[in-house]
Amino acid sequence: MDLAYLAEWANLLIRWLHLITGIAWIGTSFYFIGLDNQLDPPRDGNPLVKGEQWSIHGGGFYHKQKYLNAPASLPEKLHWFKWEAYWTWISGFSLFMLIYWGQASTYLVDPAVMDLSPGVAVAISAVMLVAGWVVYDLACRSKWGENEALLSAFGVGLLVVAAFIACHVFSGRGAFLQIGAMTGTIMVANVAMVIIPGQRKMVAAMQAGQVPDAKYGRWGKQRSVHNTYLTLPVLFLMISPHYPMTWGAQWNWVVLLAITLAGALVRQFFVQRQFGRNPVALPIAAVAVIGLMAFALMPARQPPGAEAPAFAEVQAITAARCASCHAARPTQEGFAEAPKGVRLDEPGQIRRWAQSIRQQVATEAMPPGNLTEITAEERAKLIAWVAAGAPRE
Repeated sequence: MDLAYLAEWANLLIRWLHLITGIAWIGTSFYFIGLDNQLDPPRDGNPLVKGEQWSIHGGGFYHKQKYLNAPASLPEKLHWFKWEAYWTWISGFSLFMLIYWGQASTYLVDPAVMDLSPGVAVAISAVMLVAGWVVYDLACRSKWGENEALLSAFGVGLLVVAAFIACHVFSGRGAFLQIGAMTGTIMVANVAMVIIPGQRKMVAAMQAGQVPDAKYGRWGKQRSVHNTYLTLPVLFLMISPHYPMTWGAQWNWVVLLAITLAGALVRQFFVQRQFGRNPVALPIAAVAVIGLMAFALMPARQPPGAEAPAFAEVQAITAARCASCHAARPTQEGFAEAPKGVRLDEPGQIRRWAQSIRQQVATEAMPPGNLTEITAEERAKLIAWVAAGAPRE
């Protein structure tokens, strides 16, 4: 039985599930945040109602109301929104275990960053996932939680510390996914440990003929707002493996923080739009942050006149350093086929993927964790060959 082949199918199916449930969760979250931000005073003057909204969608009219605390009586049917969040985390964490824990020596560990055994790396990763939630939750429940500005500053500080630690312990790629997994865990724990339990207590109070404690509504709203600002940064972190110029940079933890900031600025822009404002400075600032980062990370060009090696030497380098994974039949453990279909075991394929080779070796993203011990001189030769137009001879 080819376990690597079956693992690829598991990867595909779990990733698909993650996308489906993630879209459902994000869509629901964005909808309710937008609804909450666009409520108008109730026209009937009902003192129990905080606000209402009329809308039209899909050929029909809708009338929604939000209560200050609770309605006078509990309806027979009450819709809950929780499984989207739970299954997004379950599928995402399963992927993280399958790829980054299951193949830690390839994706999580980089001896050039810190020479860890796979078991130790996985243990540190697990501790960070738990610690991130515990520290954040304790801060929210403390007196700091009553001051949103102070709590936000603490949250930013927590992210800075976590990013710095992750990028100095794990491979760049693994560090970005570690922060993404940690943030996603905080988001779903907000739902599972605060929002849903609070709502259950509110419902239970009404069933007992009591007035629900308003604090559960406040806590739930606070955690929902936190989640909405974390969404776009988490989406970037989830797709970051495809962009080695970010996590492969020398100051990758700064890159992570900068792009996270840009994502939060974009989300704030949409939130402000829901209040009828148009703060164009926010997306402009986000674009500026990304633009400055892109120029700062731009790799230096090969000096003019640098001699390109013969193609035979290029082929020898790729055979020794790349083809164990990037071949029709990979010999590297854990790979059933060439990653992303990139094969470097034939002359035509090497020339076909020349620009990708340059990008990957220039950022030192490949080989992952430098498993095949490619040298700086060999990287320079591959870059010079591509810069010369990837000649056949």
